[in-house]
Amino acid sequence: MVQTVSTPAVIVDLDIAERNIRSMAEEARKAGIRHRPHIKSHKSVYFARKQLEAGSTGITCAKLGEAEVMAEAGIDDILIAFPIIGEDKQERLYQLAQKVKVTTVADSVEGATAVSEVGERLGRRIPLYIEVDGGIGRCGRQPGEDTLQFAQRIQSLPGIEITGLLSYAGQIYGEESREEIRSTARQEAATLKNTADLLREAGIDVPVVSGGSSLSSKFAGELEGVTEIRAGNYIFHDVGQLSMGMITVDDCALRVITTVVSVPAPGRAIIDAGSKTLTTDTMPFSKGFGYIVEHPDIEIFKLNEEHGFLSYDPASVSLHIGQHLTIIPNHACVLPNLCDDIVGFRGGVPVEKIRIDARGKNS
Repeated sequence: MVQTVSTPAVIVDLDIAERNIRSMAEEARKAGIRHRPHIKSHKSVYFARKQLEAGSTGITCAKLGEAEVMAEAGIDDILIAFPIIGEDKQERLYQLAQKVKVTTVADSVEGATAVSEVGERLGRRIPLYIEVDGGIGRCGRQPGEDTLQFAQRIQSLPGIEITGLLSYAGQIYGEESREEIRSTARQEAATLKNTADLLREAGIDVPVVSGGSSLSSKFAGELEGVTEIRAGNYIFHDVGQLSMGMITVDDCALRVITTVVSVPAPGRAIIDAGSKTLTTDTMPFSKGFGYIVEHPDIEIFKLNEEHGFLSYDPASVSLHIGQHLTIIPNHACVLPNLCDDIVGFRGGVPVEKIRIDARGKNS
């Protein structure tokens, strides 16, 4: 039982996580879309293998460090969805590409040239996706003509092969209803498809059209023109989707077991999970820093490094020192990177420790 773990403990219900993996894999299969899950959500070889066993065609990494860890574990088809900038990154990409198939992205001539120089050293072309701004205003060329002009400018570089377009429409997490989420997912797909068609009409083949977050991938069958999705958070889920009504508590695999360590005043309590266990990310449709499963009305209103501050109505909730509480985090992807390992549970019983192999691999 949870009483056997030392708190604060980050745990994962393996039955839920595996069900989430199977469900997303099936959605992708039904839609005829390949799934290349983003492992930044778990940073674990254990879970990456589970995703590949379910039918994923490869994995997506945020950074070279993650990719290096996964390659050492024998995973041999990796997309690095982040620009390769800097001589140190070029050297690491060169070493990695000698071991496994690596695809990467670019949205600048400098980035594409850096990858091309690595390809020239290898004596072959490295597959490259052009990143297109999906509306979040982060990385990426603007859809349409700007992307076409960029593709035409870099297509003659000798060490790359443009094989796809990639986008991330992160603004979807700010939508307020299922229909708005569906609409944003369709819009991302349409933007990508229209841009891909423009390139194809100009003679630049882009066989891969890569999009889809964990939210938009729930509508995989409606993502016309998309050939690849890169859902990541879906494996665990969190308050982000819970507060939007897209999932239920029973879909949330990653949780924190914490202990009440102080009750300094009526309606106030302190737990042993602070910002070094939870995340300071907030969500637009919920209060506080997590969802307490046993008492959803309790608000985690403040975090210090090792302390979580709770407020509640003492007329309806009674907490006592030593009591265990279960928290679904606001943003599950942050938590594994704070842990050396997490505890896997089945049926409420801890069964194994799962190593977070790529913890801290953020460069």
